[in-house]
Amino acid sequence: MVSALHHLSSAQAWPLEEVLKRKAEIEAAGLTWSVVESIPVHDSIKLRTGSFRQFTQTWKDSLTAISKAGIKIVCYNFMPVVEWTRTDLRWRLPSTGYALRFDVNDLAAYDLFLLQRPDAERDYPAERISAARTRYETMSETRRNDLERTIIAGLPGSDASYTRTAFLNLLSEYRGLTADELRAHLIAFLREVVPVAEELGVCLAIHPDDPPWPLFGLPRVVSTAEDIRSMLAAVDSPANGLTFCVGSYGARADNNVPAMVKEFAPRIYFAHLRQVTREADGSFYEAEHLRGSSDMAGVICALLREEVRRKGQNRPDYEIPMRPDHGHLLADDILRQGNPGYSLVGRLKGLAELRGVVLGLRYAIPELAK
Repeated sequence: MVSALHHLSSAQAWPLEEVLKRKAEIEAAGLTWSVVESIPVHDSIKLRTGSFRQFTQTWKDSLTAISKAGIKIVCYNFMPVVEWTRTDLRWRLPSTGYALRFDVNDLAAYDLFLLQRPDAERDYPAERISAARTRYETMSETRRNDLERTIIAGLPGSDASYTRTAFLNLLSEYRGLTADELRAHLIAFLREVVPVAEELGVCLAIHPDDPPWPLFGLPRVVSTAEDIRSMLAAVDSPANGLTFCVGSYGARADNNVPAMVKEFAPRIYFAHLRQVTREADGSFYEAEHLRGSSDMAGVICALLREEVRRKGQNRPDYEIPMRPDHGHLLADDILRQGNPGYSLVGRLKGLAELRGVVLGLRYAIPELAK
């Protein structure tokens, strides 16, 4: 089971009693809490301003509570202000059901003409501004409102939701922050928390940016293979690892996803096996788990080889937990209220397909069955 204490904010340390309460709820259902996703990282840490030292200690305290409960993998992210971002939470698929979608023109239309972020036009080429203006002018008022709610009202796993004014105010705090500065802040944070994680026997697994490029003028620094290399080299510890999200990295055409899995396999502690289909302009939508723009079978094969390697070292943590993230909205789930991307039927369908690939690879490649 993957879970977190979403009712607590990033300003609070997780009390051990709250962690144990959640663990007991999970175990009462016959399951095991294997991964924490996520402990939020406070904005002051990303900015290294104000009370960032206090909030770094708060993060360490939460890590200590998790370790005392026996949980050894912690997923987290370092995306500023907005976490995973979509422009449509119920996009009609060509065949059946609904999916999450990110449309580059919708995002630009919101940023430029509805949010009216100061100097936003500097972040877009002329052709994108033109396309965004056309998109905005053809949007109904209902669609404009839906778009704003989708982007800033908060998504599952997010630590906050915003009004338009609050969103602009927070963006202004980050104004002028460069990618090099945000990367330096991430590395400074890791130099504080990784030694604690190592001492506690906990593996940290950073989730990539989603989508893996700047949004609203904000830099993002966990988007490419080079980003990973620099982060792992700067804090070279087994406790400093990755959540490998196929869909996040796969949204960039210049990311060779199977090659990245092979390169970074020893530091992958958690996997999100989901797919996106990329479009020519950079937009994408959540695809079926075995279809889309990335080689999912190649990814799974590389992860299985890493599990075999770890098992050969007699490591108790040789299994890499995974989840079939962001399922389609299918069948009677369409009529239910639920968190976007976390439908029951769509994710069960994806899980069945992914497990089928695992069994097929183990049957076809005997060394993977060890």
